[in-house]
Amino acid sequence: MLKVCCAIIEYNSKVLVAQRPQGKLVPLKWEFPGGKVEPGESTIACIVREIKEELQMDVEVVKELTPVVHYYEDFSLELIPFVCRVSSEHYHAYEHSKVEWATVEQLPFYDWAEADIPIMKEYILQKL
Repeated sequence: MLKVCCAIIEYNSKVLVAQRPQGKLVPLKWEFPGGKVEPGESTIACIVREIKEELQMDVEVVKELTPVVHYYEDFSLELIPFVCRVSSEHYHAYEHSKVEWATVEQLPFYDWAEADIPIMKEYILQKL
């Protein structure tokens, strides 16, 4: 089982969402950006590193949400979500087909990767 962290990055009442590239697992689905935890790495260190690598953003971790275990056809993962803040809306997307800033109200309308759906719903409930 893969151990993966994701970031719900907040800036100016919006959240960063990212579309997976065509050639990767779960292609063209939307997700909260992040990546695999390296051996010996803490989950907080993982999310800070992954967002710096993928988006060239420095995040401040605010809190952890409920982890999700999801079984896809070809693999399974534990997805550990963190709400994060950034001091600027600027990013450079290296790993995704598209990256967008969305309002909380827009989040349900994206075609999410299945593992991200419970995280998106929990986040929305906390914001209402």
